[in-house]
Amino acid sequence: MNTLYFTSQGIKISKGEVIQKILQSKGKFFRVIFIKRTTGELRSMLCRTGVKKHLKGGSLRYDASTLKLINVYDINKKGYRSINLETLISAKIGGVEYVVS
Repeated sequence: MNTLYFTSQGIKISKGEVIQKILQSKGKFFRVIFIKRTTGELRSMLCRTGVKKHLKGGSLRYDASTLKLINVYDINKKGYRSINLETLISAKIGGVEYVVS
């Protein structure tokens, strides 16, 4: 089992500001740390928004914004995943680490 260690070094900003930075990343790679809603485990993910290449057609069976999720493409798992905004801990975007305060 991989152990993920989290340190709180970085620029402390509100959760809303971190979410805005993620949404404004315009397809650039970024790393997020959050707690998975299904298992409660700490999750680190290298991802990006705006990827359309691997879509299979159709639409989601749920409204991501209602469930407080952002859908992204996980670079390491090569698939679409959701970031749980309720449990967002930090995001590293453009080389800058942002920590939810």
